[in-house]
Amino acid sequence: MHEGLLCSPLRDSSNESGATDAVALSMSIGEIEDPEVKGKKKRGRPGKQAANKKPRKSPAEKGVGVARGRGKANGVAQHNGDGGDPVTLFEVVKLGKSAMQSVVDEWIESYKQDRDLALLDLINFFIQCSGCKGTVRIEMFRNMQNAEIIRKMTEEFDEDSGDYPLTMPGPLWKKFRYNFCEFISVLIRQCQYSIIYDEYMMDTVISLLTGLSDSQVRAFRHTSTLAAMKLMTALVNVALNLSIHQDNTQRQYEAERNKIAGKRANDKLELLLQKRKELQENQDEIENMMNSIFKGIFVHRYRDAIAEIRAICIEEIGVWMKMYSDAFLNDSYLKYVGWTLHDRQGEVRLKCLKALQNLYTNRELFPKLELFTNRFKDRIVSMTLDKEYDVAVEAIRLVTLILQGSEDALSNEDCENVYHLVYSAHRPVAVAAGEFLHRKLFSRHDPQAEEALAKRRGRSSPNGNLIRMLVLFFLESELHEHAAYLVDSLWESSQELLKDWECMTELLTEEPVQGEEVLSDRQESALIELMVCTIRQAAEAHPPVGRGTGKRVLTAKERKTQIDDKNKLTEHFIMTLPMLLSKYQADSEKVANLLQIPQFFDLDVYSAGRMEKHLDALLKQIRLVVEKHIEMDVLEACSKTYSILCSEEYTIMNRVDIARSQLIDEMTDRFAHSVEGLLQEAEEADDDDIYNVLSTLKRLTAFHNAHDLTRWDLFGNCYRLLKAGIEQGSMPEQIAVQALQCSHYSVLWQLVKITEGAPSKYYNDYGDIIKETLSKTRQTDKILCAKTLILSLQQLFNELLQDQGPNLDRTSSHVSGIKELARRFALTFGLDQIKTREAVATLHKDGIEFAFKFQNPRGPEFPPINLAFLEVLSEFSSKLIRQDKKTVHSYLEKFMSESMSERREDVWLPLISYRNSLLTGGDEDHMSVTSGSSSKAGSVRSKKGRPPVHKKRIEEESSVEGSWMLRNDTLQTPGALQTPQLTSTVLRENRPAEHMPDPDSEPGSENDFVHNPQMQMSWLGQQKMEEVNRKDRTGMNYIKARSNQGVRQTVRGLMEDDAEPIFEDVMMSSRGQLEDMNEEFEDTMVIDLPPSRNRRERAELRPDFFDSAAMIEDESGFSMPMF
Repeated sequence: MHEGLLCSPLRDSSNESGATDAVALSMSIGEIEDPEVKGKKKRGRPGKQAANKKPRKSPAEKGVGVARGRGKANGVAQHNGDGGDPVTLFEVVKLGKSAMQSVVDEWIESYKQDRDLALLDLINFFIQCSGCKGTVRIEMFRNMQNAEIIRKMTEEFDEDSGDYPLTMPGPLWKKFRYNFCEFISVLIRQCQYSIIYDEYMMDTVISLLTGLSDSQVRAFRHTSTLAAMKLMTALVNVALNLSIHQDNTQRQYEAERNKIAGKRANDKLELLLQKRKELQENQDEIENMMNSIFKGIFVHRYRDAIAEIRAICIEEIGVWMKMYSDAFLNDSYLKYVGWTLHDRQGEVRLKCLKALQNLYTNRELFPKLELFTNRFKDRIVSMTLDKEYDVAVEAIRLVTLILQGSEDALSNEDCENVYHLVYSAHRPVAVAAGEFLHRKLFSRHDPQAEEALAKRRGRSSPNGNLIRMLVLFFLESELHEHAAYLVDSLWESSQELLKDWECMTELLTEEPVQGEEVLSDRQESALIELMVCTIRQAAEAHPPVGRGTGKRVLTAKERKTQIDDKNKLTEHFIMTLPMLLSKYQADSEKVANLLQIPQFFDLDVYSAGRMEKHLDALLKQIRLVVEKHIEMDVLEACSKTYSILCSEEYTIMNRVDIARSQLIDEMTDRFAHSVEGLLQEAEEADDDDIYNVLSTLKRLTAFHNAHDLTRWDLFGNCYRLLKAGIEQGSMPEQIAVQALQCSHYSVLWQLVKITEGAPSKYYNDYGDIIKETLSKTRQTDKILCAKTLILSLQQLFNELLQDQGPNLDRTSSHVSGIKELARRFALTFGLDQIKTREAVATLHKDGIEFAFKFQNPRGPEFPPINLAFLEVLSEFSSKLIRQDKKTVHSYLEKFMSESMSERREDVWLPLISYRNSLLTGGDEDHMSVTSGSSSKAGSVRSKKGRPPVHKKRIEEESSVEGSWMLRNDTLQTPGALQTPQLTSTVLRENRPAEHMPDPDSEPGSENDFVHNPQMQMSWLGQQKMEEVNRKDRTGMNYIKARSNQGVRQTVRGLMEDDAEPIFEDVMMSSRGQLEDMNEEFEDTMVIDLPPSRNRRERAELRPDFFDSAAMIEDESGFSMPMF
């Protein structure tokens, strides 16, 4: 099947079908002379191998002595006995302590001395980089074919683990990947003038990588594909340099030939002709090498079953097209990227989009991309709705680049599909869509008109029409309640426009100039709403609620910008806000929005800038608004504004307090008189009497909510109204509701004064009642009582998350308060751990499920949103008996991924401390938290081996544990990051519904624990039975693996124990072959991924639901047209 390592000449592209897929480089002649190329006779010219190629020595001639260079005897790597310096290429590259160029130069020197042993060293380098423990020996190298060697290495592959260097976690292996790629690149760069043309080294390497890339072993396939693609990239760079050299040489030759006969140097012409010939021969050889890699590896591996391998291919072909666009940027290569846009894995689709972004960034390449754009534009636009947010963001950015290159490339429908994404709850998607909207609607394309308007300000400035356009876009979108989202989406790309408050206020206050269209009432309301949102964004410097994961710490630059913006908006609106309120005081919607502005002021500016007259004007307008309106949203806005202006930290407090007191005095007097009149009239009261009481009472109630009005004694008149309503039954409902609300506020303000004066009074009065209630509840049902306790802690935790965001300060008093409450709850369980055993275990179970309930929207590498709750749950660990700690710990590990156990950052400390609390006092063979090992490997402790304790306790413990172990009902435990939904309807959470699991999806749900006593009492027993059964399966699998013969049988045995399989399906299904409409391409196959035996791959290969062409049919396969 494969040619031998020694005799594997590269195939000529002319012999291959599908000529369009060959690397047909349109090389011209170049001028840059390299001293190593000039006048140098290369070894191994095509057709001259017998004459120029150095004959290989026989084993007898070479002997079996120690090879020169790195320490090897007979081609086998040797190691220093004391574990000193690395002696193999793999070890040197892995550690990365030496400069890569020096490593390559040393290998080249050894190749010049003995190319067989040097190549053997290189072959073993690729084998070891794949994670194989086997070694290719010199006799295997000389006597065996590629397929035989690879089969031998497969048999010697370490089957104990599915990990190999490219997939191993940690900084060492991440650095290894970089060093591995750099080594290949430097190797070709250093060999580009001689060695790569000797028809031996490159033939051997390419033949080996081609064979490994077709292996059933994923590690071989992955590693060799990465190596081959980096090798191809390096060769493309060499080809590009050759093209430049040929072009320059041709120009030199033409210039010399065009000279007059007397000045023409014939010797130089001969030299240039000779150099042109050599460069052309080198070009032909490079083309053959690239064709071998492309047709032998790329066209098969870009549709590999493994997403990482497909991603490598697409990433590198994008590099080739950008690096050498004359040769690679054509439809013959672009079609592979276009087809892979339909890949099922987001990782691969992401690579496609980034590769295309690098091409569309260069406007000079747009003509070559025109056909591709027309063919795949619809797919790219549809990917803006991709289920993977990262893919959607990059798709929007790509569409923006297409728009920049050619506005005609996108239809109005295409643009509208992107426009609405500015309202997405996912901020990166919205920001990318905002950039697109800015480029399409708000970018000024006429430099002369822009220059003419640059000196104008206000409504005549360049931003005047743009703000009108923004208002129209907002109204046409019909999502008026999301103005804050629209502003946030445009904030990064259109700040200059959004901060032009002078232009906005002029559009609202000044009369339009001649020929200018007047803003309608709807447009004015929309502009005010947008303006208020821009003010909030500038003053708070963080996204609106629902966008982002909480407030983050601002950088020094961001903090300075925030302060400057706040000063700017304060100075402007201190003067203009009274005018705006005066103009729109009759419009409740506009006034309610405008009254939000003062809360974003820097109120020190009033006194520092001697602007008290503007403060008086504002207070006058607010008073007029209060007297004119009875709508609650307007009154509450006025009340809040007074509350902000009355803050004791500002010097204007006394001035505002006087104005507020005068307003309350007038309203109180009016209320008292209207109440007297209503009560006197009784049943004869008319609508005016009722309206006077109701309107005044509404105003006072709105103010009483935010201000302490107890000195005005509103409770007395409210009580009279309520009493009259009860006795006479004729009180209007609205008045009764407002009177009750106002009385409620009066009582609350009185309670505030009492609690501030005697904070311990309520604990003395009610503390015993609460403790007695808990005691009675526990006597009724211990498990439900425990669930109630943990539920109350979860409610407090959720409220804290809503207030502070997910980045909690675990040292704050709020978190400490919840932990202190948990500690007190833990004390209520008493000292008898046997009686409370099931209750405490159930409490831990609910707490663990709550902690892992929601994944972090930023990705799996970040902790779950509720993970900090484990620190609260740690307060109950001391109430678990020793053997139950191990059971709870095993249950915890079912929710943890492998990477979680290895994380040591501060945000993961709650998980670390909780695991430590479960491991303290456990079995002697417990695992170390820092080891990252799974406790699933521990053995079940026999009860007979326990030391004797009090006789009565032993009997109780044995009886209870025996009853758990004898139960037959099976309780399924959820997988990682999937927890049963809590049944309490009181639990206040602000989470999207799609993250909430179906409570009826599995028998181990919360409902089962609440309503089924048998389930309540069996959780610990079921966990123990699962532990025993799992270990029985492990033992059986170990025996099965030991008894089977052969590598494949052993691997299958390991796969039964959920280990990473070594052997996988290499190729995708070939059903439903793609038909090339323009050319016959024999290697083209469908991108159809069959169900893999690898459990992880099976989960990753989900279909793409965003494009009908990407749907997989049962029989017909992937239906996608080509060029």
